[in-house]
Amino acid sequence: MVIKEHYKSNGDDFFMYSMEKRITAMGVILETFFAVIIFRFFALASSPQYKALANGKYTSSIEIPDSDGIIYDVNMNPLVNESYEYLCVGIPEKSDETAMYSSAENPNEVSEGITSGIPFTFSSLKYIPESKNVYCFKKPIRYSLIQPAQHLIGYISQGEGVDGIEYAYNKLLRNNKSSEIKYMTDGFGYMLDGEEVEVIKNPENVSGIVTYIDKNIQEICENAGRNIECGAIVVTEVKTGNITAMASFPRYSVYTLEDDINNENCPMINRTLYSYSVGSIFKLVTAFEAIDEGLESFEYNCTGSINIDGRIYRCHDHSGHGNQNLEQAMTNSCNTYFIALGQKLDIKSFREKAFTLGFGRETPLASGITGSGGVLPTEKDLSLSGELANFSFGQGKLTATPLQISQMTCAIANSGNMPVLRVIKGCTENGKSVINEKKIQYAYTMDRDTSFKLQYLMMSAINKNENSKACPDNTTACAKTSTAQTDRFDDDGNEIYNSWITGYFPVDKPQYAVTVLVENGGYGNDSAAPVFREIVENTAEYMKISENH
Repeated sequence: MVIKEHYKSNGDDFFMYSMEKRITAMGVILETFFAVIIFRFFALASSPQYKALANGKYTSSIEIPDSDGIIYDVNMNPLVNESYEYLCVGIPEKSDETAMYSSAENPNEVSEGITSGIPFTFSSLKYIPESKNVYCFKKPIRYSLIQPAQHLIGYISQGEGVDGIEYAYNKLLRNNKSSEIKYMTDGFGYMLDGEEVEVIKNPENVSGIVTYIDKNIQEICENAGRNIECGAIVVTEVKTGNITAMASFPRYSVYTLEDDINNENCPMINRTLYSYSVGSIFKLVTAFEAIDEGLESFEYNCTGSINIDGRIYRCHDHSGHGNQNLEQAMTNSCNTYFIALGQKLDIKSFREKAFTLGFGRETPLASGITGSGGVLPTEKDLSLSGELANFSFGQGKLTATPLQISQMTCAIANSGNMPVLRVIKGCTENGKSVINEKKIQYAYTMDRDTSFKLQYLMMSAINKNENSKACPDNTTACAKTSTAQTDRFDDDGNEIYNSWITGYFPVDKPQYAVTVLVENGGYGNDSAAPVFREIVENTAEYMKISENH
């Protein structure tokens, strides 16, 4: 045992001795390393190249991106860039720190900037008057928290327009210029004392795209549609086809894009461009063909249903409307009357009337902003009595967009001259005048007398209907509602309807056409008509339109 302990003791001594030698060697290596570094440092410090670098002057800069082009309404009011924030550049050696701290949105930006010893940027809550200490730049906030006409305007992602006007005019609206702060530094990046700061500040960018949207009418429509879960509103000038308001619901915000993309109601969809089952407003086209064929005196006794080749079609009033002429049938929106009338019409001519009024044709407004053509049944489709029956009161395969319905209404209100719809007025370089504005274009759809007869039918449809919720109090209007079948049913087995109304005002001198769509809205008179009325009343007040009833 003694011998073993002796060997163990000798082993420990040997281990400790080895460790001491290694530590000593490592210390020598480190001392040598630091000696070389110090020697090298002094060598560099005394070299001509180092002295030249330290004594040299170099130009550094801070760039402040200028704002993108503006999207204007028809009165040259900005629809974007309506509010501003301020981005400031502070000079540490000269700055009035009190002014910066009192104005900074985040005081830490100022603290860190002053410590850095070089010019720095910070966001300010207010404009700071420029001096040699602080340079303030006004930076527009592109979109409002509640952005008007968001679906039409679209939005920007990673500096590029990806939807709406932002996409259609991406190259014209994007601005690659920058304002600049230039200052002198030594070779190590530290700002030189006594050197002047050069400020290159570009004029505010006021160029951009001018639309026919009237911001006030747009806001009237968006407010009137506040209770629409899903739907659309379009307002157009009757004589020009200029779209003064274009609202889609639900609305979305660039500040909640992720939530909006995942929303089951699909707020990112611009519903003014999408096609839907049409319903009773198409009875105006059926009436148009009947008048053209000399059948405007046609009468029919509505018993609540009609049998077409063994298939029963029901009127919305199951008890029947009784004997109906064209005006009464339009006022009561009698389905069986128009089904019976449709069976007497020339199929080819009937379909051509619909096509002439814009059904089955796309509505191009700008690149990437095109209304669907919807579905216009073929002549072969309409040769089937059942399809013709559905077509006659706006059902079956027929679909159309709110834009198409608005264009049809303009044609009726404008003596048969249907204007081409447009939303882009042109470009501006100075924010005051418009260039590249195109002339108004029309398509002839019907003679003046026929348009007057259709106007009268629209006037009767709401003004001779005691239950109508569409009649405004401060002006006059003509309109037609729809309760469009969708072939979709709720959990209780009840069919879901889309509700529509389209019309114009005032009656004697039509100025504006208004179309409202409410998805799953039920009866047109209940869901769409009150929205129509609110828009008409508020727009008439805004535009100072007055007409005795």
